[in-house]
Amino acid sequence: MSHKLINHSPDVKKLRDNGYEVEVIGNYLLMYCVPHLNANKEIVKGTLVSNVSIANNQVTKPNTHVIHFTGEFPCNIDGTIIRQLQHSSRTTNLTDRIVVNHSFSNKPANGYQNYYDKMVQYAEIISAPARNIDPSITARTYKVIESLDEESVLNYSDTNSSKAEIEAINQKLSGLKIGIIGLGGTGSYILDFIAKTYVGEIHLYDGDKFLQHNAFRAPGAPSLEELNESVLKVDYLYNIYSKMHKHIITHGLFINESNVGMLKDLDFVFVCIDKSEIKELIFKKLEDEGVEFIDTGIGVERVNDSLIGMIRTTTSTKNKRDHVWNGCISFADEENEEYASNIQIAPLNCLNATFAVIKFYKRYGILNDLENEHHSTYSINVNQLVSDEISA
Repeated sequence: MSHKLINHSPDVKKLRDNGYEVEVIGNYLLMYCVPHLNANKEIVKGTLVSNVSIANNQVTKPNTHVIHFTGEFPCNIDGTIIRQLQHSSRTTNLTDRIVVNHSFSNKPANGYQNYYDKMVQYAEIISAPARNIDPSITARTYKVIESLDEESVLNYSDTNSSKAEIEAINQKLSGLKIGIIGLGGTGSYILDFIAKTYVGEIHLYDGDKFLQHNAFRAPGAPSLEELNESVLKVDYLYNIYSKMHKHIITHGLFINESNVGMLKDLDFVFVCIDKSEIKELIFKKLEDEGVEFIDTGIGVERVNDSLIGMIRTTTSTKNKRDHVWNGCISFADEENEEYASNIQIAPLNCLNATFAVIKFYKRYGILNDLENEHHSTYSINVNQLVSDEISA
């Protein structure tokens, strides 16, 4: 319990957000890679270690100004020790994982009010002589921090959200089970966005292989060796995005009548396929199960020596579904559609995914939504975005 309290304290959060490489081990807070000069006037690195006080199930202000240090004793630019730090020098095992060599004492007039100030103050004093030799020297490594929260869906901490103080807003997606049907250009970009969120699970549905042409409409840059493996799209993308999100579940298949029931437990679905008869099947099942969804579409055609077209984002919610069947989405045969040409380019796939995820964010209150449109189209050649099918 104490480990979790410390790890989630505002002081530790602020240290991480500001690029300090910190870790919590037991009741100790460690700051790694603190640069300093040794007696030979060489720039070396050490680790600051502070005990952390807890009272009434909360992290309190430091109960001592003394701090431990692992490494060589920090020195001035002439090689003499920094005497304003001197307290004691003795190798001590604080835990089976923490061995310290020195303890320092530098007490402000009113003591340290929090652990951020304590750790940073000592780091600044220790590093100052080294910065006289190399001004770029800093303890702020911005090293990627592995998530220490066992319940987190992310493999490393989302310091982008915490630094901007929007973590509580982004956590509105926590626990959601999301489906992405079709992992072509648009679907793969949607995954790229959703894998960076706190959603509980991300289910991927596609029976196609990731081939050479897919590389030019999806995020990332696969190697020639990866393309030659001809793996399923869901497996290729899993290997990339599972490095970030823990709960990506792959389904290497096409949705049809025999398996459409597997969608019933999802909270929200992105539909990114072209086949009209399958879309109808999927839409009906999602509506029957009360699952909300967004259908994406790109229609591009060649006119002389340039391309024109439209990007569509159609949302179906529990409060409004009629427009899906009233002309917003065409269920005509593909050979009569602009989609038959299947012209896709990465910027349009990315934009289509961006519109879809923005609407998803609005639906769950991350982004403000005053319009509440359920259907929008973006015309490329006239740069026009039109909202339609407004819901109260």
